[in-house]
Amino acid sequence: MEPILIYGFPLGSSMGLIAALEWLRKPYRLCRVDMLGEMRDPSYARINPRHETPAFVTDQGRVLTENMAIASWLAARDTERRISFEPLSPEVDRMRLLMAFVNTGFTAAFSPLWAALEMQSPAPAMQSALRQWGKGNVVQRHDRLEELIGDAPFLLGDHPTLADGLLIGVARWLEFHAVADRNRWPKLAALRARLEADPAVIYATALENGDSSPGTGACLGHVALAEVIERFGTPRA
Repeated sequence: MEPILIYGFPLGSSMGLIAALEWLRKPYRLCRVDMLGEMRDPSYARINPRHETPAFVTDQGRVLTENMAIASWLAARDTERRISFEPLSPEVDRMRLLMAFVNTGFTAAFSPLWAALEMQSPAPAMQSALRQWGKGNVVQRHDRLEELIGDAPFLLGDHPTLADGLLIGVARWLEFHAVADRNRWPKLAALRARLEADPAVIYATALENGDSSPGTGACLGHVALAEVIERFGTPRA
């Protein structure tokens, strides 16, 4: 069977993994999940007890969660080195460094902003404090990433890799939460512009928005969430 990426909308970090699958150019399927609805349903816990996306069903029918675990699975099967590098090479060490930074500090910096937005019972003072804290964290993490970016067109050279995929799924949260003008970080702004113009990212963004866009042909279609849960979710207690 083809692996299945379970991706969330709106504005899921998983968008970048769709782009990575397009860059990889190996057959895969998708499962689209409303993070404000379906993902919160008790049945989704059979896929991920933490009620999060992304999730990934491997070609052996095993379910993986967490961006880094899914990226590692993809890298191990990237025999043509389209989105990764040779094991034990300096390039793969730097790719892992950048992915770890994006997946931990950079992504986590937005957590207070999401918490303020998603608070079920309005608490203006707490929400204001969370936003102030979150915006400071996001600016600081952007400063650090700007320092890490080199002079190449993409994070690790002349073509996008898994590190770019993980980044682009999250970087757009800067504008969504109205933190700062992206041009405050020139290298990062230029990188984002190149990624946003990439056909795989355009394709992934269109799918996330419920639209259609030509892809590479690697995606063999969508699978309904109910089917994925029934076939691959953990059995009900």
